[in-house]
Amino acid sequence: QVQLVESGGDLVQPGGSLRLSCSASKNLFEYTLGWYRQAPGKQREEVATITVAGRANYEDFVKGRATISRDNEKNMLYLEMTNLKPEDTAVYYCNVDSLVRLGQAFWGQGTQVTVSS
Repeated sequence: QVQLVESGGDLVQPGGSLRLSCSASKNLFEYTLGWYRQAPGKQREEVATITVAGRANYEDFVKGRATISRDNEKNMLYLEMTNLKPEDTAVYYCNVDSLVRLGQAFWGQGTQVTVSS
């Protein structure tokens, strides 16, 4: 079972930027990876995914404000977010997209992003 550790979350003001990182315990180069988030009192939702070939897909609420990237050699996944809004406040997680869709994903602790003035 792969272990995923998220980092980079912080308290930022509206309009600010963050770069989240996800470190995997093994190489996931053959999988589509994704970032997900869960706000208080809400269900976890997908934020963005990136295929093995590097094709990215973004949910409408972050489109134009987020960039997902991966470094297969370093077993790393990244999410850069700009123009952060209070509604972006959530715990952010990374995972293997297929496992999430199958309901078989094991979730780490995530990283807290708080957008507030």
